[in-house]
Amino acid sequence: MSGPDIITMGCRLNIAESEAIRDMAQGQDDLIVVNSCAVTAEAVRQTRQAIRRARRERPDARILVTGCAAQTEPQTFAAMAEVDGVIGNREKMEAASFAPMAEKVRVSDIMAVRDTAPHMASAFADHARAFLEVQNGCDHRCTFCIIPYGRGNSRSVPAGAVVDKARQLVDAGYKEIVLTGVDVTSYGPDLPGSPSLGLLIERMLKGVPDLPRLRLSSIDSVEIDDRLFDLIAHEPRMMPHLHLSLQAGDDMILKRMKRRHSRADAIAIVERMKAARPDISIGADIIAGFPTEDDAMFANSLGLIAECAIVHGHIFPYSPRAGTPAARMPQVDRATIKARAARLRNACATRRDAWLRSLIGTVQSVLVERSGLSGHAENFAPVRFMTAQAPSSIVRAPITALENGTLIAQEAA
Repeated sequence: MSGPDIITMGCRLNIAESEAIRDMAQGQDDLIVVNSCAVTAEAVRQTRQAIRRARRERPDARILVTGCAAQTEPQTFAAMAEVDGVIGNREKMEAASFAPMAEKVRVSDIMAVRDTAPHMASAFADHARAFLEVQNGCDHRCTFCIIPYGRGNSRSVPAGAVVDKARQLVDAGYKEIVLTGVDVTSYGPDLPGSPSLGLLIERMLKGVPDLPRLRLSSIDSVEIDDRLFDLIAHEPRMMPHLHLSLQAGDDMILKRMKRRHSRADAIAIVERMKAARPDISIGADIIAGFPTEDDAMFANSLGLIAECAIVHGHIFPYSPRAGTPAARMPQVDRATIKARAARLRNACATRRDAWLRSLIGTVQSVLVERSGLSGHAENFAPVRFMTAQAPSSIVRAPITALENGTLIAQEAA
C-alpha cells in the first residue's frame, strides 16, 4: 500500500473530496478514512456498518470518520469503539487532520466557513472521468434535508481556479469532467460580479479547448437560466444527460418540502429540453413517503416518472432527520414508505429498460473506464465491451445487445 484506504459514502462531491484526502494523507498506510453521508438515516446506518467491517478487516489500522454524518452527529461516531477520530467537513480539507489526534473529535462550526475547495482533487484512482468541485454548501432549507447543517452555507470556487484545475486534469489525461457541488446551480452570487454557472461553463470551455466532455452532477431545475439552458441544449461538449433534484411530483408535497418548483415546472423544463436536444437523458431524485403523503399525492410522483421520461432514477425512502421540520410532521408508516419506494424503483426500471433497448442498433460515443472493458455513453448509458479497449479513450461503439441493464458493444467502430 502507498497511502490510506478511503471508504466513500454518498454523493459525487464526496468522491471528489475523497481523492483530495488521498493526496493529503499520502504515505499513511495504517490509515482508513470513512467519508460519510447523512442524507438519510439508512446512509448513516451504512456508514456505521462500513466502519465495523473496516475494523474487522484491518484490526491494527487507525480509523478516522469524516463527511456529513460526522459533521452533523459527531458523538454518534466518537462513541464507536472502532473509531479513533472524528473530523468535520472543514477539517477534512486540512492535511494536518490526518495525523494522529490528541482529541477524538475535531469538528468546527460549518456555518462559519466562507471559502471552499482549495483542494479540488487532481487524481482519481478508479475513474476515467474527474469530479471537479465548483461549489459547496446550500442556502436553501428544504424541510427534509440535514445536508446544509453538514456542509454550511453556499460558497463558490472562483472561476479562474476552476479553469486552472480543469486544464490540469485534461493535461493529466482526463477526457471528461463532472462539475460537482451541493447545489451546483447556485454557483456564483458570493463571488465578485455574481457570475452564474452558465458563465463559468462558458469560461471553462473556452479556457480548456481540449476538454472533450463536460457533465453536470445533480442540479435544481428551477435554477436553470437561459444561458445554462442554451449550453445544455446546444453545446456538443456538454453531455446530453441531466439529473434533476425533483424530490416529488405533487404540488402540496413540494410546498411542504419547501421546494421552489411546481409539478408543472418540472414537466415544462424537461419538455423544453427534449425539444431542443432529443437525445438527452433525464435522471431525478425522488423521495417516497414524505410526511402527509397520501395515495393520490404518491400517484402524482409515480406519474412524474413517465411525464419527465426519467431513466436514471434515484429513489430515497423518506427517513426523518432530527432537527429538520419534516421530522415533526405527521409521518407515513414505514411499510407504506417501503412499498412506495419499490413501486417508484420498478417504474424507473421499466422506463430505463425500454430506453436502453431503444439504443440497440445505434452507435454511441463511449468514454472507456480504466479496465478497458466498460464505460459510459454521452447520455450516461452503461456500456460493456466484448473486447478490451484502450483505457480512458473515447470510442465509437456500435450497440448490439442489452444484458442485465448494460448495453453491449461487440467492438469499437
